[in-house]
Amino acid sequence: MSGQGVKGTVIRVETSVVISRPPEEVFAYISNFENNPRWQGGMKEARFISQGPLGVGSTYTQVATFLGRRVESSFEVIDYQPNRLVKATSTSGSFPIAFTRAFSSGALLNVITPSNGHASMQLKQRQQVAGISLS
Repeated sequence: MSGQGVKGTVIRVETSVVISRPPEEVFAYISNFENNPRWQGGMKEARFISQGPLGVGSTYTQVATFLGRRVESSFEVIDYQPNRLVKATSTSGSFPIAFTRAFSSGALLNVITPSNGHASMQLKQRQQVAGISLS
């Protein structure tokens, strides 16, 4: 792939952890994007741009490192169901990113499954990467 842009490549990252907290508390924590640097490796900062409670149309920016490079991206929440689902997509940045964080086991990306009063979070990050060089 040296010197070539990557088109249509999907990057998948999977890991899981059991968190000894009620699922609603875990959802509140991971749906507050300003917490991203506390639990996502490579994430340096995240801050809300919009005011008010989280909902469809909320916006935030984040700075991360990816493949040794600084990446700044802006996001907009495109779907939100309190204590159940938050979905966002990038509106600017080096490459397109979309993710879902949800309690539903059918969710594609961050899956939170209630288990014995605790949350079991399975992170399945799937990103469409286009227009970047991996070399």
